[in-house]
Amino acid sequence: MQESRKRNENDGQDYIPRGFYLIQEETAYEIFKGSIIINSKDLINSNHHSDSSRLNGCCGLDGCVGMNRVCLQDHEIGTEYSDCWRFHKVVLNPELVQLI
Repeated sequence: MQESRKRNENDGQDYIPRGFYLIQEETAYEIFKGSIIINSKDLINSNHHSDSSRLNGCCGLDGCVGMNRVCLQDHEIGTEYSDCWRFHKVVLNPELVQLI
């Protein structure tokens, strides 16, 4: 399956299927080049940010106010987009996480 066919840009739906990831090839909007994009259901060992102002959204998280996901030691790792008007994904900051 070609990479472009795995992407789904319909609001309220998963951007990519579970078990897949993408590396952002260029900076676009709020996503930096090199960011790791995963399905939100694939995110493990993390929590929502303790700063409630980062958890905006009506049906989920809109991701408009910065990183809203932290590791188990409370370090920021990325941004979850899971609100009804966004396609659902988690964008991990490449300076804060390592792809292994």
